[in-house]
Amino acid sequence: MNGRRFDYLDRAIGEIDKIIKTLSVPPRASRDIPDAPAGDGLAEADRLESARLMRVNHSGEVAAQALYQGQALTARDPLVKSAMHQAAAEEIDHLAWCEQRLKELKGQTSLLNPLWYFGSFALGAFAGALGDRASLGFIAETEKQVESHLRDHLGRLSAKDLRSRAILEQMTHDEVQHGAKAASMGGKALPFPITWAMRATSKLMTRGSYWI
Repeated sequence: MNGRRFDYLDRAIGEIDKIIKTLSVPPRASRDIPDAPAGDGLAEADRLESARLMRVNHSGEVAAQALYQGQALTARDPLVKSAMHQAAAEEIDHLAWCEQRLKELKGQTSLLNPLWYFGSFALGAFAGALGDRASLGFIAETEKQVESHLRDHLGRLSAKDLRSRAILEQMTHDEVQHGAKAASMGGKALPFPITWAMRATSKLMTRGSYWI
């Protein structure tokens, strides 16, 4: 009995540590930031737009960390749990790249990130509790929506902002792979009401982080 209590306590401490690191410690990427000129000569309006878009993407990566951590916490299959942890580790690169680019653009991260984190963690834990196939389907649908969102941002960036463009293109490539992997592991399609709610939540986060 004591062993089980310590196991739960260790897991809780581990999750708290991840929360603190995600929200307050500068992330360290395992891969170099995509190579492209920083574009210091951007017009002020273009710089401001790029900073806002990269702030949205940074918030999205904060939410992605929380989703994967919540799903890993409630996953039943050790292989699924491992896949969630691996995907979260790969998403740290995106988080670090977005934060670095924000600094280059003289932008700030969103003040709403703690809200997005805890809300996404709860969603991830709930999805995991529904079963591994539902959880994997949730990931596949999430990555599909993220891919669409990133492609929209690529269309809104200034053609001169090659650095932000290179980052978003690599992120898009990675997200497509994550979604395909989740589907190949047995993720099942989600019913329309859930996908609609996911899109509505994503729009709320996007609009909030764009301005705040």
